[in-house]
Amino acid sequence: MKVYNTLTRKKEELKTIKKNEVGIYSCGPTVYWNQHIGHMYAYVQWDTLVRLLRYLGNKVTWVMNITDVGHMTSDEDVGEDKMEKGAKREGLSVWEVAKKYEKQFLESLRLLNISTPDVLCRATEHIEEQIDLAKKIEARGFTYQTKTGLVYDTAKFPEYANFANLKLTEMEAGARVEVDEEKKKPWDFLLWVTNQPNHVMKWPSPWGEGFPGWHLECTAMSTRYLGNKFDIHTGGKEHIGVHHTNEIAQGYGAFGSQTANYWLHNGWLTFEGAKMSKSLGNVVLATDLKEKGFDSLALRYLILSSNYKQGLDFNFRNLSVAAEALVKLKAAAGVPGEGGVIESVKKEFLEKMEDDLSTPEAIAVVWKMVKGEYKKEDIKATLLELDKILGLKLAEKEEVKVPEMVIKLVEERNKAKKDKNWAEADRLREEIKKRGYLVEDTKDDCKIKKIMLS
Repeated sequence: MKVYNTLTRKKEELKTIKKNEVGIYSCGPTVYWNQHIGHMYAYVQWDTLVRLLRYLGNKVTWVMNITDVGHMTSDEDVGEDKMEKGAKREGLSVWEVAKKYEKQFLESLRLLNISTPDVLCRATEHIEEQIDLAKKIEARGFTYQTKTGLVYDTAKFPEYANFANLKLTEMEAGARVEVDEEKKKPWDFLLWVTNQPNHVMKWPSPWGEGFPGWHLECTAMSTRYLGNKFDIHTGGKEHIGVHHTNEIAQGYGAFGSQTANYWLHNGWLTFEGAKMSKSLGNVVLATDLKEKGFDSLALRYLILSSNYKQGLDFNFRNLSVAAEALVKLKAAAGVPGEGGVIESVKKEFLEKMEDDLSTPEAIAVVWKMVKGEYKKEDIKATLLELDKILGLKLAEKEEVKVPEMVIKLVEERNKAKKDKNWAEADRLREEIKKRGYLVEDTKDDCKIKKIMLS
């Protein structure tokens, strides 16, 4: 199997530390707000990687963190802790906010048939491990202390800029005024924060009462469960320049080497060309798809039709196309009778998947089979076998409920027809159509059908 390693900037054969065992750490959510489908894009891709590795006979340990403290709004050392921002926004405690949005995240995993990681670890439950890691880094001479806390001295790690190809000279020339003028370099980062006495979540430490930096938690928890050296670390491409660069620095500071051998990064899911964000008002949640009448696994299919490194531009038109495709695959997987797996198709499918998780090409192999001259029973058996990796639940028939809004419009249309207000009835029919449904009048009533948006 080959994967693209950001560390070496090339596709490499995956050679695990232990034969037929794979340790994977994925950067998880910061639970201060809803995890929208842009966030879920990554987790679908990494779940598929885990499924593939297991299918190939590996024992996989998949670890994911839950960030419930220490992630600043800037992704660096300035701004407000996102958890405290969420608490102020909702009038809840930080602990209540964390619990609320962790629950939302887990529900999104369920809707998209994403396997629950073997270890789902919360930052606040691993404070001791984070303090111990910071002590190791300090003992090896990679830190200094300022008024803001314990700082990682990047000058002690000459390869700091290599992972992300950072232009440190340019960064220094354009650096903003630092909150902490005692920092030696603008990119030196906090391991432990001590200058925020009003911060609700804080713990005693050798450097004073405070809380851990965001970067510290991932290195502490990944090595806690996978060892000081493990196989794969995944995350979004936005993590390369700061978060993962700092994780690599922490690994060298504590252990003298990077912690992961392979660093995999996913692209982004955008909405009609724009970043999905609350400020733009274009946030879509996995739960929203159900309310709009979609099988949530249509989104999983759509995500898998894109290359994980390139990302995906989402809109409801391409989701409708994915929904139609999923219906057809489920129909092919639901024919009566038992058949046998078509080994040539399985072999070609796995070749695509083992080539850096090339899911679009693998799905093309599936469609070539479905449209090919094979026995229907054998197509069914092969689909169900390959679905162990794709995770589309092809064996299950899911009834997608018509949204209440559409039902209400249909009722209004029925009333307009009864009142012989034909213009209003036609207007409502078009309004229903815009929402992806067609009203077919019958002798005594009407039928509502899901259609593909164009």
